[in-house]
Amino acid sequence: MNEKVKQLSQEIESFVATSQEQLEEYRLKFIGRKNVIADLFAEMRNVPNEEKKAFGQAVNDLKTQAKEKFQRLIDALNDSGGGVEEYPDLTLPPITGEFGSIHPLSATRNRFIQIFERIGFNVSTGPEIEDDWHNFTALNFPENHPAREMQDTFFIEKNPDIALRTHTSSVQIRVMETEKPPIRTLSPGRVFRNEAISARAHCVFHQMEGLYVDKGVSFADLKQTLYHFAKEMFSKETQIRFRPSFFPFTEPSAEIDISCQICHGDGCNICKHTGWVEIGGSGMVDPNVLENCGIDSKVYSGFAFGMGIERITMLRYGIKDLRLFTENDIRFLRQFNAL
Repeated sequence: MNEKVKQLSQEIESFVATSQEQLEEYRLKFIGRKNVIADLFAEMRNVPNEEKKAFGQAVNDLKTQAKEKFQRLIDALNDSGGGVEEYPDLTLPPITGEFGSIHPLSATRNRFIQIFERIGFNVSTGPEIEDDWHNFTALNFPENHPAREMQDTFFIEKNPDIALRTHTSSVQIRVMETEKPPIRTLSPGRVFRNEAISARAHCVFHQMEGLYVDKGVSFADLKQTLYHFAKEMFSKETQIRFRPSFFPFTEPSAEIDISCQICHGDGCNICKHTGWVEIGGSGMVDPNVLENCGIDSKVYSGFAFGMGIERITMLRYGIKDLRLFTENDIRFLRQFNAL
């Protein structure tokens, strides 16, 4: 048995590899899972008990020798240039890398920010889990307002005063509490409402809200700001209209409609065959909201607006089902590789 060990040791030491094929031959014989050294360990049961210790030590030394020799063969082959081709095969076809793309929602968010930054707005963010003060009370929501009920808001079960924010207006409250006018800020972010998921609605979506507070701010400033936004986001031909509405945190308030970018006024399922699509709400900041944030409503006034980023993205790219944004269908996402 010891003679076999010596024979393998000599074979290992004298082995020469001048190519990858010979190196692989060595690896399979002495290093691989079913190598000749492993066979020696299997024959341990046939060795007399008084010789097992010495035989085991000899086989272990042989195993170490085989591994060290393998590394020397690799180094020698690389030094000689046999490990890799000196010149690549220029006739092989190129490997084209697949580049990722910006998600359409992110592209629209970035465009929002770009448009408003040019007219002096900055960006503010806040927590997605909010307290009752910032999400409702400071925004002039009465205690019995329907938005406080479970059908609209995801409340934290063990604490009814904590909820997933239903709008990014809560960020505007935080800004007004910590900054002094003039204030021009955008509040993009994810919001949550307990709604049925459909082609036009989702329980998780994104909003972009804007706030401007200063001396002498009027509704005319709001209208001109949104006119500017619509022309820049869509096209110079885009029409915009305001419809009187009600929001607890603005007075007067108005819904914002633009001419449908998908059917161009002919009527489709997105505009409900009216030629107009609602993109958000707006209005003059209610004096109570300013006072709640420590801003003197007799000196300062302001306007606010809010839009769904999904709705704007659907109009911008002609997408007719809001659920596509969250299904991660690679076929859908590949359509935006140019973004």
